[in-house]
Amino acid sequence: MRPVAGLPKAHLHLHFTGSMRHGTLLEMAERDGIRLPTALVEDWPPQLVATDEKGWFRFQRLYDVARSVLRTEADVRRLVLEAAEDDAADGCVWTEIQVDPSGYAARFGGITAFTDLVLDAVRDASDRTGLSMAVVVAANRTRHPMDARTLARLAAQYAGRGVIGFGLSNDERRGDTTAFGPAFAIAERAGLLLVPHGGELRGPAHVVQCLDNLHPNRLGHGVRSAEDPDVLRRVADAGVALEVCPTSNVALGVYSTLEEVPVRQLVTAGVDVALGADDPLLFGSRLAGQYAVLRAAQGLTDDELAELARMSLRRSCAPDDLRQKALAGVDDWLAGPEEDA
Repeated sequence: MRPVAGLPKAHLHLHFTGSMRHGTLLEMAERDGIRLPTALVEDWPPQLVATDEKGWFRFQRLYDVARSVLRTEADVRRLVLEAAEDDAADGCVWTEIQVDPSGYAARFGGITAFTDLVLDAVRDASDRTGLSMAVVVAANRTRHPMDARTLARLAAQYAGRGVIGFGLSNDERRGDTTAFGPAFAIAERAGLLLVPHGGELRGPAHVVQCLDNLHPNRLGHGVRSAEDPDVLRRVADAGVALEVCPTSNVALGVYSTLEEVPVRQLVTAGVDVALGADDPLLFGSRLAGQYAVLRAAQGLTDDELAELARMSLRRSCAPDDLRQKALAGVDDWLAGPEEDA
């Protein structure tokens, strides 16, 4: 077995707050006298099941507590730099970090000022770590669709200047997916990548809603499309890639075990799969861990892991020269000697 951290890969599903190191959360909370829930201290990583409303509320509460420790510009820069360091250590050559500026607007001078701060932090982190990065602006589906339009226009203003995509996150059982279509139309006209969440907490019918109304290039999660052969075929025919996050799928109760996450089924159906860590802060596992757990739980071979890495690179917004160099690196990884991983 070859070390998964040496496999060149792209990280396409990473949330801003959720990328925070656990140690950083504890340090910042202590600095400002913030009392953290036991689930974020002694019982970390927390036991999460979000398949019902109560479970999601608990998950969201922990996420909001984590967001509250980011108080200063230096805190934001530290989070981004550490996320870049962690991804680089995991073999990433390209990371797309997803952020909802409205969640920080009140503390950091509005959505535009916060977006400027994040983009500058990303540029600095890239320079310091050598990891190339870009930003996806994501709307919150629990808020009014007009808020999503505002964020889509914001993302459009930064298209080509560090923002490469527009997403839609939070509890997919909330809100009317069709109502977010106009926001995605704004982003689509700006040439942004369209990467909404869907098909995780809701089933194949929600995947169809996303395809019909949001026109995604990639779908965050989308694993439940495997439950309906017709929907899965449509995802494959449309060329929509799926950002699959095995550890979070199990932690949130979508699947009972890692063996059930349908990675092979999706790939066999002709769907590109890019593994993602989602929220390492809450799920306790970063990107290389996603490759490692699939190797352990599902017996994925190094050839299969390499193809997943290739898919992540091909479906990223990485510059062509970076992508081609990384794809060659995947071949080199496979050609290298096997050793204890």
